[in-house]
Amino acid sequence: MATVYIETSVPSAYVSTRHDAASVYRRDATHEWWHRQLDRYDVFVSEAVLRELEQGSWPGQAEALALVEPLARLPIDEEVLAVAKRYVEDLLVPRQIAGDATHLAVACVHEVEFLLTWNVRHLANPNKLTHLTVINRRMGMLTPQIVTPDMLWLEDVR
Repeated sequence: MATVYIETSVPSAYVSTRHDAASVYRRDATHEWWHRQLDRYDVFVSEAVLRELEQGSWPGQAEALALVEPLARLPIDEEVLAVAKRYVEDLLVPRQIAGDATHLAVACVHEVEFLLTWNVRHLANPNKLTHLTVINRRMGMLTPQIVTPDMLWLEDVR
């Protein structure tokens, strides 16, 4: 099975209580992916996802944490931290949102095939992908496909 790293925006979308059209779409697409596709992949999160979900107090927080609790964890070690720092230094990710750099680093260092996110500004952004790929090639790393839940879909072909 293909490997998938689930970044914080996905469980957050799953439990969203917002009613605007974009939020409803992301919530519905995330529910559908979670219930129809999750078991078709080897799925991972990291402690960075848990830390972000634990921040503050918000509607659905306990449900989001329970959603990711059974998922396998990828470690955040010195290599991941060094790669995340490089992404910030090379202006791939702004310093104030270094958590996005950590998610990218976890996915890249651990060579997952897909990084699943709803963050289209800083992660699932084709304009950033070329820059990320160049940085990763210089470090001898592969770049995962960065996709949203509505893009990562295995069809039954029978």
